[in-house]
Amino acid sequence: MIPVLETERLRLRGWTAADFDVLVDFYADENLTRYVGGTSDRWDGWRRFSAMAGHWTLRGHGLWAVEAKEDRRLVGWCGLLSPEGWPEPEIGWSLFAGEHGRGYATEAALRARDYAYRDLGWTTLMSLVHPDNRPSIRVAERLGARFEKPFVIRGTEVGIYRHPAATPAKH
Repeated sequence: MIPVLETERLRLRGWTAADFDVLVDFYADENLTRYVGGTSDRWDGWRRFSAMAGHWTLRGHGLWAVEAKEDRRLVGWCGLLSPEGWPEPEIGWSLFAGEHGRGYATEAALRARDYAYRDLGWTTLMSLVHPDNRPSIRVAERLGARFEKPFVIRGTEVGIYRHPAATPAKH
């Protein structure tokens, strides 16, 4: 069961078949997908969409569809991922066309990180960010993450941004 998380403006929820066409549009946009594996046609988009949904079954965590509460439009995705070959669990995010500059990525990532620490008991998280992806670097820094070291994933050099460690719950 994929938990539904909420913030003041956003709802993080599981994927539905109705989300597929929005995701296909996202994966067709070279500017939006430059740092998340590049563009995909509809067929490859389906495989990526299925992987996002299936990650929950295989790992017990994954990426949420992020929708704006005000009108239920899908604004992007955010969540926890640890696919094969990743050095450790990551928190990642991406926004769809027209949704940048509103603080959605930071808001969603803070809620997802809180879930990882409080509900899953994780103590640390990282984000893999391409050095040219200035907007995502700014989000990582707003989250309190700091550049730790370079890392090569799937032939591409990225930076590991280390998020602040979880603080023990006070009883």
